[in-house]
Amino acid sequence: MAVLDLNCDLGEEVGDDDALFPLVTSANIACGFHAGDAATMTRSVALALANEVAIGAHPSYRDREGFGRREMSPPFAALVDDLAEQVDALTRIAADSGARLAYLKPHGALYNRIVHDDLQARAVAEVARVSGLPLLGMSGSALERAAAAAGSGFFREAFGDRAYLPDGTLAPRTVAGAVITDPARVAERVLRMAESRSVVATDGSIVPLEVDSVCLHGDTDDAVAIARAVRAALTGSGVLLAAFS
Repeated sequence: MAVLDLNCDLGEEVGDDDALFPLVTSANIACGFHAGDAATMTRSVALALANEVAIGAHPSYRDREGFGRREMSPPFAALVDDLAEQVDALTRIAADSGARLAYLKPHGALYNRIVHDDLQARAVAEVARVSGLPLLGMSGSALERAAAAAGSGFFREAFGDRAYLPDGTLAPRTVAGAVITDPARVAERVLRMAESRSVVATDGSIVPLEVDSVCLHGDTDDAVAIARAVRAALTGSGVLLAAFS
């Protein structure tokens, strides 16, 4: 039986969290630097507990104005401090509710940067190591290598609502069709990821994927309809939905 985790970026004040939490198995909760605050983190933790969803820290660059989607190059120590501040904040809020964090997944431009940037990847891995958290990121990335060097666990992620290039990387959001919003199409792609560990790239080629978890973005158009379609397709085909952590 195929097993897959469904994760979603939540607590960002842009989507329907009440509807999305029951549909996923892991929640990447915004920690305040790109979106969210203490109140939204508290509410997100409560929703995660109520729906038996694993809680992940979702830290970013210090970039509320750009929603964490602007690439930045802070000094190594400053990036470590910023990430640690965010993870610590969510850790404390979760503890106040009797919950614990299960993993760390960087957000936005930082996530994309650490696919190839060894220095920033090491900063993220250092925060994960100190926090005792495994990392969620792209297979074959600089982050995966940094996690191994730091002795941290690493889980591999794919994206159901994003187009892939033939080399296995994500098509930039600036490219037409990079974000997929048709629920049936996303569901078909995620089912393929679960059953054959592969995805159809923009040129029609088949790209193999190593995947433990598939991300659905909460701010995508029709995010709730997409999540419902994906969950129905997976469960209807006998795929077991379970948190990777």
